Amino acid sequence: MHQGTGGADRYREAGVDIERGAALVERIRPLARATRRPGSEAGLGGFGALFDLAACGYRDPLLVATTDGVGTKLLLAIAADRLQGIGVDLVAMCVNDLVVQGAEPLFFLDYFATGRLELDRAEAVLRGVAAGCREAGCALVGGETAEMPGLYAPGHFDLAGFAVGAVERDSVLPRPGIGPGAVLLGLPASGVHANGFSLVRLILAETGAALEREAPFAPGRTLGEALLEPTRIYVKAALAAARTGGVLAMAHITGGGLVENLPRVLPDGVIARLDARAWPLPPVLAWLARAGRLERAELARTFNGGLGLVLVVDPARLALVRASLEAVGETVFEVGRLEPGSGPARVLLDGVEAVWPGAPPRS
Repeated sequence: MHQGTGGADRYREAGVDIERGAALVERIRPLARATRRPGSEAGLGGFGALFDLAACGYRDPLLVATTDGVGTKLLLAIAADRLQGIGVDLVAMCVNDLVVQGAEPLFFLDYFATGRLELDRAEAVLRGVAAGCREAGCALVGGETAEMPGLYAPGHFDLAGFAVGAVERDSVLPRPGIGPGAVLLGLPASGVHANGFSLVRLILAETGAALEREAPFAPGRTLGEALLEPTRIYVKAALAAARTGGVLAMAHITGGGLVENLPRVLPDGVIARLDARAWPLPPVLAWLARAGRLERAELARTFNGGLGLVLVVDPARLALVRASLEAVGETVFEVGRLEPGSGPARVLLDGVEAVWPGAPPRS
C-alpha cells in the first residue's frame, strides 16, 4: 500500500500532532540538561533513562520511590493562568516524601496529559518542574507527554510525578528507639502547599472571591498568587539535619495535616504533643478558616497548619540539628515533644483556641 504524508495529516485531524510533541521535547531539553547531577546525564528522547548509582558514592544503598500529583490545585492554576509554580509543586510533593525517609532524591520523571498540546503552556509547567528538580538536587531524566483528544476539556491537562532516591541502609528513617522525650521541630510552610484545594475551591465558590482581586490577607498580591504559592522543597534542610545523626524521624505534612501525618512515623505508645502557639498560622490559612467557617479540627486535618515538615529529634543532639537547619537558611520552631501514651501514636494539639480562628463545632 502506498504511504505518503496523508496518514500524519489524518492523525492531526483526529487531534494528535506528533510534530508538536517533538517540538516540546526540544524546548525542554535544555531545561533537563540544567538538572544534571552525578549519575545522570539527564538526556531526553530515548525509551528509558539510565542512572549510574555507583557514581553517587553509596556503599550499601536502598532505593526509595514515590509518585504523586498536585490534586485540584491544578484547576486553580489553569483558571489563574499561573502554571510554572504547579511544576514546582509536582516535584515538591514527590521529593519531600523521599527525603523524610532519609533518601537523597536522584532523578525525577513527569507525566503530562492533555486533550490538545499547547506548547507555551506545557513549557511553562515543565519549566517549573525543572526549577523544582534543580532546587531538590535531582535530575529530570524524562517523562511522558500524552495528547488524548476527547479525554480532557479544552485548556485542561493533568500531571503526575515520579521520583527515585537512595539512602544508605543504616541511615533509613524513621530510626528505632523513638520514645518519650524526643523534641519536635517544625519548618514553616509557604502557604497551602498542594492539599485541600477541593475545599479551597468550595470556599471560593461560596464567597465569590475572585482570583484576580487583591488578597484580603496579603496586600499587593492577588488571591490567585497567594493561594498558588508553590510547595516548599525541604530536601537541602532535611538532608543537612539527617547528616547530624540526631534526627529520629521526619514527617511531610500533606493531606490529613499534622494530626494524621506525624503519627505515620511514630511507634505505638507515644503522644506527639504540639503547642500551636509556638509557630505562626499563615495568613492564607487564617483567611480560609474565617471565609469557610471551618472548625479548628477541620482546619488541622485538611491543611498543613503552617508547618510543611516536622522533625523528631534526639534531645541530646537538639542544638546540633537546629544549627544544621539554620545553616541552610531555615527558620526553625520548637513545636512540641513526645510523651508517654497507650495504643497507636496520636497527636494532641494544644493552644489552637488562642491562635487559630475557627467556627463553633457543629452540633
